Amino acid sequence: MPIPLRTDFSATQVRAAAKKTKDGTQARRLLALAAIYDGGTRSDAAKIGGVTLQIVRDWVLRFNAEGAMGLRDRKAPGQPARLLAAQRAALAAQVESGPIPAIHGVVRWRIIDLCQWLFEEHKVSISKQTLSRELRKMGYRKLSARPRHHAQAEGAIETFKKKLPTRLDEIAREKGIERGDIEVWFADEARIGQKNKITRRWARRGTRPSAPHDQRTAWTYIFGAICPKKGTAAALVLPWCDTEAMGLHLKVISESVTPGRHAALLLDQAGWHMSPRLNVPENITIVPLPPKCPELNPQENIWQFMRDNWLSNRVFSSYENIVDHCCYAWNKLADQPWTIISIGSRDWA
Repeated sequence: MPIPLRTDFSATQVRAAAKKTKDGTQARRLLALAAIYDGGTRSDAAKIGGVTLQIVRDWVLRFNAEGAMGLRDRKAPGQPARLLAAQRAALAAQVESGPIPAIHGVVRWRIIDLCQWLFEEHKVSISKQTLSRELRKMGYRKLSARPRHHAQAEGAIETFKKKLPTRLDEIAREKGIERGDIEVWFADEARIGQKNKITRRWARRGTRPSAPHDQRTAWTYIFGAICPKKGTAAALVLPWCDTEAMGLHLKVISESVTPGRHAALLLDQAGWHMSPRLNVPENITIVPLPPKCPELNPQENIWQFMRDNWLSNRVFSSYENIVDHCCYAWNKLADQPWTIISIGSRDWA
């Protein structure tokens, strides 16, 4: 005997539902059932739907149980998850803590190492491809690590970030200006020389591309500073890195500060930055960063960007050639304020 359709629907209501839906497959199934509500046979419904009588029976069962929504295509359940919630949590903790070289035999986790760890600790056998997908679902990616000084004081970075607003308020009171008239600048130096850096480049998988690399040792220094909020930059290329050179750089920064405003210049505690012989202009106050915390200075990221794009994979023929390339790279950066803003902006500053 055919299974009767539920009685709380009519042919008019079913056709109205078919008209509203944007799912063509669902609309076709609803129209087939509407024919049955009009007194048609199951064979008539099968012709409208282009299916067999058995499939029409399945449609009737789903419609009786869930209404119009029961006739939507459902996603196939697929295979059950290889990892339980507790195992995912343990895997995340293991990834976050990193391997112990003396125990695990590696200094960074590879997928195959994590597969082995899951098997040894949880008796779960999983392929590298499946585990890679699981890690990506959990929000993990293989990223370039940020260098951290081994002797960095615990909590130094967070403490500095919290105290910076108070320090800026103090500078505003000392100088008799509004807090909004303070510009935050970052400064640092980079040594560029003939023994140059080799960066990553596109190449066919399985090959190892080559790049020119000089073994000579002539070099120069870029004294660079940026104001991320304005997207401006100020720099000098100098042959030495000392207090006198730093004084020349401070003069250039002073000329780049907006007239009527004051610069809070954040930089590390190198000897030529903190020397009592350093002549600091009136519109600049030096704010030293905590020791061994280079990641607080976005100027470090500026150096990496310049090396990766303009200064690496080169052979410099002479000292003058190094200076020319340094000037070219910095001027190219200064012409891209949006790049300075993107790389240099920090919420805490």
